[in-house]
Amino acid sequence: MSTTDIQPLIEQLNNKASAKRRSAAKKLRKLKNKDAGPALLEALKNELKDKRTWETQYQMIMALGESGHTDGLDFLQQLAKQDFEATMLYVAIGDSTTRLIYLMENSVHKAIIQMLSNTENPLFSDGILRAMAMQKIVPEEEDINKLLKFADSIGTPDNNITWIASASAGWHKNENTISFLEKHADSENQQTKKAAEAALKKKYIKWSIL
Repeated sequence: MSTTDIQPLIEQLNNKASAKRRSAAKKLRKLKNKDAGPALLEALKNELKDKRTWETQYQMIMALGESGHTDGLDFLQQLAKQDFEATMLYVAIGDSTTRLIYLMENSVHKAIIQMLSNTENPLFSDGILRAMAMQKIVPEEEDINKLLKFADSIGTPDNNITWIASASAGWHKNENTISFLEKHADSENQQTKKAAEAALKKKYIKWSIL
């Protein structure tokens, strides 16, 4: 779709009603149109002024990542350092940041692994790893080892481990992947167990996310 085709949705991002703005962002998120990127970035900057509309902010952040508008990366990285009452925003920021970095570098080696190492925010990590799983990213072997080691450092199974297990469906080339998955196929966390069992069969789960 051209800019002309998506213009009504771009204009709707400035609607007075938050529900209308959110609806436009969700539709643009599905369309994955790069031409929508600049408008989404500007709309997000305005939306962030009102903490009550966090659901709309979430959808705008996700749409920005899906649009592939890499000029928005610096702004998202700045957002990751801010304090939000609506902590789900960190998941969206991590997700979209990862999509944009991977689009630019086609690798997780630098920024993505570095982000995981430097953050103490499990929700931000959740977003990073979720994007990797949803995009079926297969890192280099060295980076797979780092990701598996990161999972082992977490301890109690949580969303981070679930997403790593899900993403590793395509990591069977690494000798450590199978033992990792076999371990978590017995997890008490049903989501982790489901992800690990599917990944052992080299199957990616079609997750339904917000």
